[in-house]
Amino acid sequence: MSNRAIGERLVLSPLEPLIAGGPAEAFERHLRQLYQSGYRNLIVDLSNVPAIDSAGIRALVRAHTTAGRIDGTLRIAGARPDVVRVMELTHLAGVFDMFDSVDAARIAALPWRTIRIAVAGAVLCTALVWAGLKWPVELTGIGEAAEEILAGGGKKAAAIPMHPFQPFIELLKLVVASQIGLLVTAIHQPAGRERGRAMEQAQTLLCVSGAMMMIIIGNSLARAFGIAGAASIIRFRTPVDDPKDVTILFLLMGLGMSAGLGAFAVAGLGTAFLCIALIALERMSSQKARVMSVEIMASGRQFPSTHVEGVFVRNHIVFEPREISQSDDVMVKYHTWLDPRTSLEDLSLQLMTDGAGVKSVAWEHPKRERP
Repeated sequence: MSNRAIGERLVLSPLEPLIAGGPAEAFERHLRQLYQSGYRNLIVDLSNVPAIDSAGIRALVRAHTTAGRIDGTLRIAGARPDVVRVMELTHLAGVFDMFDSVDAARIAALPWRTIRIAVAGAVLCTALVWAGLKWPVELTGIGEAAEEILAGGGKKAAAIPMHPFQPFIELLKLVVASQIGLLVTAIHQPAGRERGRAMEQAQTLLCVSGAMMMIIIGNSLARAFGIAGAASIIRFRTPVDDPKDVTILFLLMGLGMSAGLGAFAVAGLGTAFLCIALIALERMSSQKARVMSVEIMASGRQFPSTHVEGVFVRNHIVFEPREISQSDDVMVKYHTWLDPRTSLEDLSLQLMTDGAGVKSVAWEHPKRERP
């Protein structure tokens, strides 16, 4: 096995099949020693590895979870089709960061998603502020006649002629509201694994609904009372776990209303402020991982460690095997560190599916050791 440093990353190049009986175990020990020596970012070049089995997969899985525990990274480069096929059979191909070459793995280390979100957010907010300042009257749809109605103290004015492009302007408001919702959702991920995706969609749609309501209401007080009455009969049955999510829903509703009113400058500045505030709060918060012990019992004498550890890796769970006991069945106890929002029921279902032979899964808080 050869090692070479490229920038801040160490590239490992195994030169033999990673299979049980020696090579896979030696590879696992070598990875563990590198992390213990202070290396944090590793690239495993599998271009010279013709085959891999469950022992080799287990070595990669344990290196991956070790990297997660120490805030490091493990990237796989140049895997051959036979090796990729084995990873796909174990449902782990999508877990590892896999690249066609070492150079591609090195370039991918840049936070491209963060860069794309930052650029898109800056462009969106700048465009909204610029459009709001340049066409304040055209976007709000309030002409001089409407201003006279609002400020005339009961004076009546002539009917307000509709701008020929007014329907498309209203459509633009809905598009702007949806973009605001998508941007905020990209920065803030709602709590709860089961309802996370539904809440993400709800955030965007709530922003659009705020814009739609303001478009419909316009300057009509009767319409405002009508929409308020219609909204009062709606009952939301889905509880929101995190109070922060509720607050963001209200803020998104307000931003959507700003877009619906045509106050693009306010919407742009408000979106920029909310995004910056969310990033700052996320960096200041120190959410601790939930520590849990789990006892997993499997039928027979062969424990499906590749399947179990693969489930842990897919769910970004850091784990350590602690105890093993065997009689008619085999039981392994793991010490795990989970995201507080991770569902234990969902994890248990994943562990007991796919025909892996897992009979039972029991979670408990670890007992504190007495001094």
